[in-house]
Amino acid sequence: MVAQTTRERVLHAAQQLGYQPNMLARSLRQRETRTIGVIVTDILNHFHATLAKGVQDAADRHGYTAFLFNTDEDAGKERRAMDTLRGHVPQGLIVVPTAHTRENLKLVPNLPIVELDRVTGNPGVTTVTVDNIGGARAATKHLIGLGHTRIGMIVGKLDISTAVERHAGFRQALAEAGLTYDPALVLPGQHREKDGREAALRLLSLPLHLRPTALFVGNNEMTVGAVLAARELGLNIPDDLSIVGFDDSRWAQTMTPPLTVVAQPAYDLGVLACDHLVAQLGHLQAGRARASPARVQLPTELILRQSTAPPVCIPTA
Repeated sequence: MVAQTTRERVLHAAQQLGYQPNMLARSLRQRETRTIGVIVTDILNHFHATLAKGVQDAADRHGYTAFLFNTDEDAGKERRAMDTLRGHVPQGLIVVPTAHTRENLKLVPNLPIVELDRVTGNPGVTTVTVDNIGGARAATKHLIGLGHTRIGMIVGKLDISTAVERHAGFRQALAEAGLTYDPALVLPGQHREKDGREAALRLLSLPLHLRPTALFVGNNEMTVGAVLAARELGLNIPDDLSIVGFDDSRWAQTMTPPLTVVAQPAYDLGVLACDHLVAQLGHLQAGRARASPARVQLPTELILRQSTAPPVCIPTA
């Protein structure tokens, strides 16, 4: 819309001055951005960091910028993150839900949403998860196959879908083996190392004939706590106690002994969540109706290392 000589003079001046366009101001005027929101619950957790990395790499490939927020499982922080996002006019949101996400999402109505790792039960959003029930069943069946009959579980928060599903898989495996579910051997945690340690100390301090000979732990942070508790009590892994954790990580492979785990394809989960969100955005930008919500579920993998073994003989009374 301007003469070529004028264009060249303007671009030359901009280059000399180091001018950068204000993308936020431009997006506010046009009511459109190339940004998406990403909300995870614990960026210090290797699993959630890997999720975020997958989302960010996929967003970059699609030409989007990802705004990352961390909630620490706190409903107030999650609400503030969504409120902040509104001011940046994102085109969509990828969220690892807390127990309050479904209510907090009312702050961003009509925004395309993908729920990652966990689900809220909202039928109108796409979900990208793993087979938590199958993974928990495989871990518990492995321990049963070694001869364990008193298996404890540190389950996580039972208002979170992943914890509910892993607990269900644990119970299914016990039932299939004809073993009685003992609620005294199942303790909740807040998905933190401290909670795993405290729960494990309680379970492992039971009288010898009541104490679990194996533990299935619902996430990687709580597994660290369980291992520390066993060491505090002078228990040898796996001779005195077998442990299986949910989530793999570098420390799980390098600890002594290396840890048997249910591994999740965390990076792939993040990539798929972003790909599905961008596909939704493409539908909207083309003027087509919003696509039906997808339900994507990836398999887990039981990785056998050296933290599990047959139980030693323990008195029954």
